[in-house]
Amino acid sequence: MPRHTLRTLLAPTAKRWVGALRSRLHRHLGLVVCRSGSSWKIQEHEQLARFLAHFDVDCVFDVGANAGQYADRLRQLGFQGLILSFEPNPELVARLQRKASRDAKWVVIPHALDSESRRIDFNIMRDSEFSSLLAPDHSQTDRFADPNSVAASIPVETRTVDQLFGELRAQYGFRRPFLKLDTQGHDAAVVAGAGQSLSNFVGLQSELAFTTLYLGAERYDRTLTGYEQLGFKLTALIPNNAGHFPDLNEIDCLMYNTRLSPDGVDPLHRPRERP
Repeated sequence: MPRHTLRTLLAPTAKRWVGALRSRLHRHLGLVVCRSGSSWKIQEHEQLARFLAHFDVDCVFDVGANAGQYADRLRQLGFQGLILSFEPNPELVARLQRKASRDAKWVVIPHALDSESRRIDFNIMRDSEFSSLLAPDHSQTDRFADPNSVAASIPVETRTVDQLFGELRAQYGFRRPFLKLDTQGHDAAVVAGAGQSLSNFVGLQSELAFTTLYLGAERYDRTLTGYEQLGFKLTALIPNNAGHFPDLNEIDCLMYNTRLSPDGVDPLHRPRERP
C-alpha cells in the first residue's frame, strides 16, 4: 500500500487518539497540549472560561458571528448557556442555522447591529471573516489587501442592541448577559447603540485595532478609553489569532462591568445589611 494512502487512512484514528490524550492530560493533570504557534487559543480558552464562570454568565450576545467559530469555542470550553448569534450575511446565516438546529440553546438572528437603525450596505469581503459595514482601508498595511477586498455589497437594515434587548430578555429570560463583539472595525458603534441596555451586561469582549483596516475605524486607545468611560474595567488582553509577526495588528480586550457585582446587583443600590 502506498505510504501516502496509509497516512490518509490512519489520519482520522490518529486525530481521535491525540484528542483523547489531550483531554485526559487536561482532566487528570491540568496540562494543556497544543501545536507550536497555536498557544493563543489556550489563552482565550482559559481567560474566557474563568470569566464566564466567575460572573455566572447565562447568555452570550455573539455579534458578528460569521460561521459560528466563537459559538463553537464556547461549547468546547463548557459553556451551556444561551448563545444569540447576530450575522447579516445570508450565506453564513444559513450555515449558522444548520449548526444551531442541533443546539437547543443557540439562536441565530439575521441582523447587523449598529449605533442606530438605518439602511446601509454590508460589505462581504473575499474572506468572509473580514466582512464589515465599513469599507476596507489598506493605507496602514497591504498585508490583508486581498482577503479584505469587497467581493459583494448587500443592503441591510441595521438594528441596535438597545432596540432588541428588552424583547430578547423577555423571550429567553436571561439575567446575566455577556457582549462579544467581532464586527471588523465597528465594535465601538455597536456598543454606542446599546444605550441604557449596556448596563445589564456583566462584561464584554471586543477587538482593539493597533492597525486599522477599515475607513472610520477607531484605534485601540480610543476604543479602550471609551469602554472604560462606560464603566467597564479591563480583565485581560487576549490574542484572537496566530498573529502576523513581527506586527501586532489587533488583540481582544476582556472587560467586566464595574457597576455590577458578581451576583448582578448594582453595589450602589444594594440594600444595607442590618448591624
